[in-house]
Amino acid sequence: MRLLHTSDWHLGRSFHREDLLAAQAAFVDHLVETVTAERVDCVLVSGDVYDRALPAVDAVRLCDEALRRLAALARVVLIAGNHDSARRLGFGSALMDAAGVHVRTDFATVGEPVVVGDAAVYGIPYLEPELVRQPWGLDERSHAAALTEAMRRVREDAARRDLRSVVLAHAFVSGGAASESERDISVGGSSHVPVSVFDGVDYAALGHLHGSWRITDRVRYSGSPLAYSFSEERHVKGSWLIDLQDGGIAAEFVEAPVPRRLARVRGRIDDLLTDPSHDRLEDRWLQVTLTDPRRPSAAMERLRRRFPHTLVLGFEPEGGEADAARTWSRRVRERSDLDIAGDFVAEVTDGPATSAERALLDEAFESCRRKEAMA
Repeated sequence: MRLLHTSDWHLGRSFHREDLLAAQAAFVDHLVETVTAERVDCVLVSGDVYDRALPAVDAVRLCDEALRRLAALARVVLIAGNHDSARRLGFGSALMDAAGVHVRTDFATVGEPVVVGDAAVYGIPYLEPELVRQPWGLDERSHAAALTEAMRRVREDAARRDLRSVVLAHAFVSGGAASESERDISVGGSSHVPVSVFDGVDYAALGHLHGSWRITDRVRYSGSPLAYSFSEERHVKGSWLIDLQDGGIAAEFVEAPVPRRLARVRGRIDDLLTDPSHDRLEDRWLQVTLTDPRRPSAAMERLRRRFPHTLVLGFEPEGGEADAARTWSRRVRERSDLDIAGDFVAEVTDGPATSAERALLDEAFESCRRKEAMA
């Protein structure tokens, strides 16, 4: 039984205003070629098919083409991620089942597998904790509680079958490393799910993190097929080719095509423009941080004469206040939405948010998450 595990296509996403649709189409070509050459039995797509709940027409067209071409070669099992609209992505799923494309977006069907050869494939879409807490009778509002209950249902069904078990899930499983392009899914103080939740399955195909990670031999992230932030500069993008074997699995990483490599560079503008060691960066998408004591005039225009693909320009003067403060993104990276909102309240009221104010802010964030998940 041969699987190809991919995820986080984010169709329709741009990279600092650079259109990526052609690069995403090239990845679809690569995926189809891999499925053909490697005689894949089933393609697993572990969520975030689109970049937004209401995707652009061109993104929908590319998804339709991708699924049509893949379905002609293999079975396809696909789940909704936190960027997808479960209702829109799941439209027509019962009809698509007959074509061999199995779209799983409804938490109510967790525990009902797609049988492919000698494997039961269970799709667990992204689970918004607040949406499943009441229907599933959960005591705790967290991603760990939601996925634990989902896996209980999976194991209950799998115990009745003499088949291998494969699970698709979209979550932040402990052991992986996040990048800047992933949307924060923290809720109730915790977004992390212990890897032990997936104990006992033959393979867990994870989505959400954009780097490929082997958490255990049987639990892996494929990562996104393209880089979607400069923090992914060193990522090797691709998909996992998985062979289910007696007593274990065999895994091979299949690298995806790279439309243009990324790089981050810092220094004084005159050094960047004259140093021959930077020749290798001239064809890359660049994030440049200038360290001149004073902000150079027409910096972007000057940089683009040598580095035409410079996309992001920052300024952190050596020895200046920026060295201490750094960038806003670095200051908030490890903080929750609720903490950041609390800081804002403290700034404008000259005092910390009260417990009642924090509770109201928490309720507001939850309302937004529910509305987005139900879009």
